[in-house]
Amino acid sequence: MRSPLHSVPTDSHTQARQALEHHVRMLGAAVEACLRQARGGLSELELIRQLQSPPWELIGPVDYANPAALYPVHFLLFHVLYRLRDELANNGETVAISPLSISLTQTDVVAGTGLPDQADPLRAFYLDLDQYEMSEDDILRMVDDFWAGRSHGAPGRDDAAGAAKVLGFETLPTDFAAVKQRFRRAVMQAHPDRGGDTEQVQQLNEAFAILRHYFRHGDAPC
Repeated sequence: MRSPLHSVPTDSHTQARQALEHHVRMLGAAVEACLRQARGGLSELELIRQLQSPPWELIGPVDYANPAALYPVHFLLFHVLYRLRDELANNGETVAISPLSISLTQTDVVAGTGLPDQADPLRAFYLDLDQYEMSEDDILRMVDDFWAGRSHGAPGRDDAAGAAKVLGFETLPTDFAAVKQRFRRAVMQAHPDRGGDTEQVQQLNEAFAILRHYFRHGDAPC
């Protein structure tokens, strides 16, 4: 899978891991600088755009309509954010992490108290660099599992019909190929670079995930 992240060679596992660690350090410094300058915080898309632009230019073009292409960018960014959150915790600073709002703030806790002593599955996942290399099938399966976890099962026809409306369909399409084509067009139109906004892109991504899961595991017609 070709990564839009710059300076990460693929000639050997050892060299690739060393280059990835180097890139993580550079990305970490850039992310911290961006968050310190953004007093109101940034969305994930806004942060990606800043990291694509001078003086950083640490991320190349991103295909937001393709989960398999977007995943390595999202994963490495959140890996860096969780690292940064751990590093700054002892300084009395907090990094809030979510796709819609990422911010760095000063806390009222005494320096040195660190992070709460509790399990955090998301932190464990994103800090494991082995999760960076994931097959397209595994990525799509993870998207499906995300929806299944939220809905406690495969989405029904009503859920799918609502998601289809988000993508601009008047009625539920009969096949997933039509969904995929409409999703790519809708994401291009909603991209912030074309006058759209982050919330709209998030809604489109969720609708696409619902329909993907519906056509794979729901009560879609065979």
